[in-house]
Amino acid sequence: MTVMVDEPLTQGDSGLLDRFLALDTPEGLRAELIDGEIVVSPPPGSRHERAIARIIRQVMLHSSTAFDFSGNMGLVLPSDGGLPNYVIPDGTFAPLDLDVYDNDDSWSEPDGIAMVVEVTSSRPRADREGKRQAYARAEIPLYLLVDRDEKRVTLFSRPDGEDYARTDQVTVGNGLALPEPFGFELDTTDFV
Repeated sequence: MTVMVDEPLTQGDSGLLDRFLALDTPEGLRAELIDGEIVVSPPPGSRHERAIARIIRQVMLHSSTAFDFSGNMGLVLPSDGGLPNYVIPDGTFAPLDLDVYDNDDSWSEPDGIAMVVEVTSSRPRADREGKRQAYARAEIPLYLLVDRDEKRVTLFSRPDGEDYARTDQVTVGNGLALPEPFGFELDTTDFV
C-alpha cells in the first residue's frame, strides 16, 4: 500500500522528508521513501521469507569471506537529484571484519555493504527499477534480486553511478555465480 499525503509535494520538498522521518509506523510494517514517494509495506509472506533464509544459509556456509547479515538495516541512498532515498532492503551482507552493524542509528550510509538482497512482493517495480538505481548510485557492489513473478534471479554488479553495468540472470532452479568476496554458486532452488 502507499501512504498518500494531503497536499501535493515535490521530490525536493523537505516537508515530505520531515513527514517521513516523523512517521510512527505500526510494528510489523516497513516504511520507505523511494523516489519521492512514501511507501508502507505489510509484513512479507512465508515464501518471501523462505527465499531470504535460503540465501542467508548458503552465504554463511559457502562464502569465501565471513559475513554479517541484517534484514532490517535502514539505508540512506542518493537519488537522481531529489530527496535521498530511505530504503530497508530485505537483506544486506557486509564482511564480518568491517563490523558495519555496530551502531544504533535507524538510518545509515551504505559504507561496507557488499550485497543487498530484495525478493519481490507487492511492489515489484520498485525492486526492479527504483531501488536498483538507488543501490547503483550508492555504489553498492552487488544487488541480488529474486523476482518471484518472473521466476528469475538476477545479480546486478559493477555499479557505474547511475545503474549497474553488468547483469547476470538465471531462471529459478539454476545456479548463479556470486563473485568474490562471496565466491560460490548460489543454488536458487525453492526461491519461489
